Amino acid sequence: MDVNKEVKKYVDDLFKDVGASQQLHDLKQELRTNMEERIKDYQAKGMTEEEAFKEAKVSMGDLSGLVDDMREHGKDEAKQHVYTSMTNRVSIGGIVIGSMLILFGVLMSIGMMFMEIEPVAVPGTGIFAVAGAIVLTYSLLTRETTKLYSMNKVRAGLYSLAVGAMLFALFTGMMAGLATGEMFIAISSFTVIFIGGFGLWIGLILTSKSTRKKDQIT
Repeated sequence: MDVNKEVKKYVDDLFKDVGASQQLHDLKQELRTNMEERIKDYQAKGMTEEEAFKEAKVSMGDLSGLVDDMREHGKDEAKQHVYTSMTNRVSIGGIVIGSMLILFGVLMSIGMMFMEIEPVAVPGTGIFAVAGAIVLTYSLLTRETTKLYSMNKVRAGLYSLAVGAMLFALFTGMMAGLATGEMFIAISSFTVIFIGGFGLWIGLILTSKSTRKKDQIT
């Protein structure tokens, strides 16, 4: 028995007559996560997968009211449009700000290469590019498009953290190398932080369970 598939099928069946929307996608993800966590708790108490799955369904209670609410929401295209447009405005703002920060950090660092300053200070403004990449990553992942739903905000935040950690590792390595003139220190500084970010990124990819595509059942 594949518990995750059974949970997905159970949640999908509950909302099979409900029109697709970003809010429905978010709700189904939340319900699946909630059920999977309950199943793990029941299994830790000694239940089999099947017993834990049945107990989790019971513990979720009657969801018919929630289904009805989402069905009504699915019929109201105006509300869906307002929800989507508001979140997309925030995402677009983040994309603009993130891009500006990256551009500022890169151009300032390039400009400082031609100034009579200590070499260690040249990549200093690169920290703005790191911050911009974090904002840009989060904004892109949480933006709904014509083909994709937005990613869960917590998961998008973790992806942004992973990207930020890897770029910060590069920034730290460059600063340490220029400050000390020692390649070993530069590589050591880079490696410690990069491994953490890379590990988080790989973990997120391997634990991805749902599709964001609108042309598939989510």
